[in-house]
Amino acid sequence: MSLPTNAWPHRLRPLFRPHLGLGLAALAGLLTLLAVTTAVAAETPWSRVETVAQGRPEAIGGPSNGCLRGAEALPASGEGFVSIRRHRGRYYGHPRTLAMVRTLAAEVAGETGGRLIMVGDLAQPRGGRMNSLHVSHQNGLDVDLWLTLADSPQQAWRDTAEGKNPPRMIERHRLQPNHHWGAEQRLLIRRAAQHPDVDRILVNPGIKRALCRSEGEAPWLRKLRPWWGHDAHMHVRLTCPSDSPECEQQAPIAPGSGCGAELAWWFSEEARSPSRGASGQPRQRPQPPAACSQVLGL
Repeated sequence: MSLPTNAWPHRLRPLFRPHLGLGLAALAGLLTLLAVTTAVAAETPWSRVETVAQGRPEAIGGPSNGCLRGAEALPASGEGFVSIRRHRGRYYGHPRTLAMVRTLAAEVAGETGGRLIMVGDLAQPRGGRMNSLHVSHQNGLDVDLWLTLADSPQQAWRDTAEGKNPPRMIERHRLQPNHHWGAEQRLLIRRAAQHPDVDRILVNPGIKRALCRSEGEAPWLRKLRPWWGHDAHMHVRLTCPSDSPECEQQAPIAPGSGCGAELAWWFSEEARSPSRGASGQPRQRPQPPAACSQVLGL
């Protein structure tokens, strides 16, 4: 049985969209990549842990190679937010991440008449590598926020059962907003990007372009980083907390809004074509920070 597109890892979904017109050789290469990804998406020691590591909250390592001590659990619902798909056990984060979610949710609820942010995956109880869907989300500073707001927790849980996703905001073939995109989505992204603890936000290139057109040269646009997928949700990443000395901060974003040539590349033929340089071999996974061995064993 073939998997639906929304069941594939985020980085692979756009490569299989019909507008690329893939040849058989390219398709074979991508299927190899899918097989590698599926092999990687196996159960990990981190995915079996159900308790947090006690101690002072600390984000350790990077978003794609790290762990988390002293995590906090996001409640199932609260002022302005609802946590969905909790059966995955990915509703833990560094306290600063949860504080950002609560602040953002209260702001958005106050400006939308009480509408709720739907919070997707954060991290596992001790962070670390997940067994599916994400390579990042490992050090407690990442959170997925769906771009569709909900009227109630019950509606959100009903409409986002496993295998059911909120609607895309982008037309699949033209990389421009569809009828689901509107003022609520612009508000949610703007408020998230304006939060001082947010380092960057991954959004679909079409969403970035739409905001560049509507928001001019707003300073917060620089935090929006275009990436395939991310047409129904945004991936929010925080900066390393000052009291987490082993946290690995990503390289800083270049100055400017990012609305010029850098964004235009994502709409070029080169960007829409699969890479020809991939060897088909799985990448060597770096060793986690030494502190993560202790976190996993606590």
